[in-house]
Amino acid sequence: MKNNWIFPAEWEKQQGILLCFPHNGNDWPGKYEAVQWAFVEFIKKVASVEEVMLLVADNKLKTKVSGMLEKAHVNLKHVSFIIQKTNRSWMRDSGPIIVKNGKNRKAINFNFNGWAKYTNYKLDKHVPAKVAEFLNIPLEQAVYKGKPVVLEGGAIDVNGKGTLLTSEECLLHPSIQVRNVGFKKADYETVFKTYLGVTNVIWLGNGIEGDDTHGHIDDLARFVNENTIITVVETDTKDANYKPLQDNLKRLQASTLENSKQPTIVTLPMPKRLDFDGIRIPASYANFLILNKTVLVPTFNDANDREALNIIANCFPDREIIGIAATDFIWGFGTLHCLSQQIPQ
Repeated sequence: MKNNWIFPAEWEKQQGILLCFPHNGNDWPGKYEAVQWAFVEFIKKVASVEEVMLLVADNKLKTKVSGMLEKAHVNLKHVSFIIQKTNRSWMRDSGPIIVKNGKNRKAINFNFNGWAKYTNYKLDKHVPAKVAEFLNIPLEQAVYKGKPVVLEGGAIDVNGKGTLLTSEECLLHPSIQVRNVGFKKADYETVFKTYLGVTNVIWLGNGIEGDDTHGHIDDLARFVNENTIITVVETDTKDANYKPLQDNLKRLQASTLENSKQPTIVTLPMPKRLDFDGIRIPASYANFLILNKTVLVPTFNDANDREALNIIANCFPDREIIGIAATDFIWGFGTLHCLSQQIPQ
């Protein structure tokens, strides 16, 4: 594998985390002020263990954010600002994916298009080039059969050894939020191999109810080490998530890794149903973020928070597990993992 470019696993050594300070209040109607301070706390936790590369829309916002970070005693030595206007803050999806070949790095631009749902994403399209420039690494446009490929970071999860997790609902639905018209499994698998060094793909079925992205994997199942996958399950048989999550569990139990061995499967509870302003919102403990020394886990003021933290702690015995209150974030339909993208060292 040494001669190939590969997308490293999230638990491998990171230079830092790419974040974008929330400036689009429309993503969090009525909660924008709260989200900004929640985001400061998020930055503080990341900056305590590694670098934060923080996109801000302009110098005025940079000044405001610097003041907020100082107030919250954030280690500013670990925060680098990148001035770039964006439409939204979901760096997992609009940011580049950084791949490695030995010590060399390059950024892959997967042509974000607003999840094939929203029209206001033109500013987000500039993020990969800006980040590659900041890191001083080459940027490569992902293409397949002469056309740019659309793929969000939240739709995939890897073990860094050749296996990738994704969902059929997100990538293969024939009519809803179609990213790449006419793509079949084999097309995606070729793209994954070409750009991410993936030789083996595990396809799950459907995502959770209320997910704006239509089936992102980072709300469903994640690798916690190269041979262990953690997956969310719903215990309430009347809940809309019960059947799809049971189906995903069965698929995982029947799956194999790149080495033909079966993965170890760990189950994670779901928080109780969350509704806000008449809408079900997609709260999931699977949206955790792995850092160099810690794992940040979204919590939802729920009785299952403690159980989820304990299960994830057992998966990462060498890392500190920190719960981050995410009830404000989730009103924007995503939490910690969706908002961030790791930059491998």
